[in-house]
Amino acid sequence: MGNFNLEFIKKRRQELNLSLQEMAESLGFKNASTYMKYEDGTYLFKANHLPILANKLNANIEDFFAQNFAEIAKSEYSATKEVV
Repeated sequence: MGNFNLEFIKKRRQELNLSLQEMAESLGFKNASTYMKYEDGTYLFKANHLPILANKLNANIEDFFAQNFAEIAKSEYSATKEVV
């Protein structure tokens, strides 16, 4: 997932005092070290993880992306318009 904001996820988890183990369990992982590999970018979060993360972190899925969808759509539209 391009432009995925792992720093936001880590910071938000820490703000809510959620442990790595709590996050792991919410996503169905057996241990905290597996979750940590997702949070540090070793593994990529899957689409089905996003609603669970959003719920656990009291966030919107859009918060997980470094660039918001409106900006992406606008830049893609501009690029397409220039090609035509």
